[in-house]
Amino acid sequence: MNIGGHVIARDGSPYIIAELGVNHDGNVGRALAMVDAAAAAGANAIKLQLFRAELLMSAAARAAKYQERAGEGDPVAMLKRLELSTEELEQVCERAHERGVHAIVTVFSCALVDEAEGMSIDAYKVASPDIVHRPLLEALARTGKPLIVSTGAATMDEVKRAAGWLDGVQERMALLQCVSAYPTPTEQAALEGIGALRGAFAGMPIGYSDHTAGVETGARAVELGAAILEKHFTYDRHAKGPDHAASLDAERFAEYVRCARATVHRPVDDGAKRVQDIEQDVRAVSRQSIVTTRPVAAGEEIAREDLTFKRPGTGLEPWEVEEVVGRRAARDIHFDVPMVREDVK
Repeated sequence: MNIGGHVIARDGSPYIIAELGVNHDGNVGRALAMVDAAAAAGANAIKLQLFRAELLMSAAARAAKYQERAGEGDPVAMLKRLELSTEELEQVCERAHERGVHAIVTVFSCALVDEAEGMSIDAYKVASPDIVHRPLLEALARTGKPLIVSTGAATMDEVKRAAGWLDGVQERMALLQCVSAYPTPTEQAALEGIGALRGAFAGMPIGYSDHTAGVETGARAVELGAAILEKHFTYDRHAKGPDHAASLDAERFAEYVRCARATVHRPVDDGAKRVQDIEQDVRAVSRQSIVTTRPVAAGEEIAREDLTFKRPGTGLEPWEVEEVVGRRAARDIHFDVPMVREDVK
């Protein structure tokens, strides 16, 4: 796998991503300063998120429990506060390149892929909840850019199914073991999933998206064969916001990088990949479902333009969309809420 001229070997030195995410608090000046700090701390890349609250959140969306603990009650208001415009994100990508690091972006909606393609992005990352979002995965694959796919709260069958959709692009693809809990208790880091993915996807770089609060887990992941590490990066772990508490500041991130790069690979190509109880809330809240773009009356035929995808993941999954197109509504279907199987006949 090659990102911006950097070859990521399956058993090479770890490629380390500083996930800025939404820890810039919607402030582009802060995001630029965080790029400077992440580069100085030794990151190979920074990662950003491209989303629009109205495209991502349905009328049924709710905050995850970890977000509520951070004082976030309204998920739409939270995302609107944390958004950066495409122009602002491009400024951050350009700063990353000036500092000698790559710019990776997670796109959360199909409608935003074309916008993302207008930016100077080196690779795309797919968030764990979107491993069931076939239309988004395929849209990102069509860009021709490298693709990193996280697998938090996903079963091995779900990972294999997603990899099958992307069969033609696996030479520019990597998978990350992950636990979708913020922060993840160290004893539940599920590092054995690295070996499970290595065994199932021979030849593909496998990494670890690390949501633990400390610096040691990355080194343990590298020892077990992680070729990529992703870690949330913040300017202040105690700042208000959903992800700061599960992040490292610049000093700790630099230590994280040093420990990881000093670790010798002793990879194991087998293990268990499982969904833990601590992931169930984020899995339900952050996956997307099929929703209608308008009210659909009972008996109406459902067209593709009547459908889109939004959170939460409590309804029909995005990969099922073609099974819905052309069928008729079994009952009145409300606008902007997750569809369920009983809605179609």
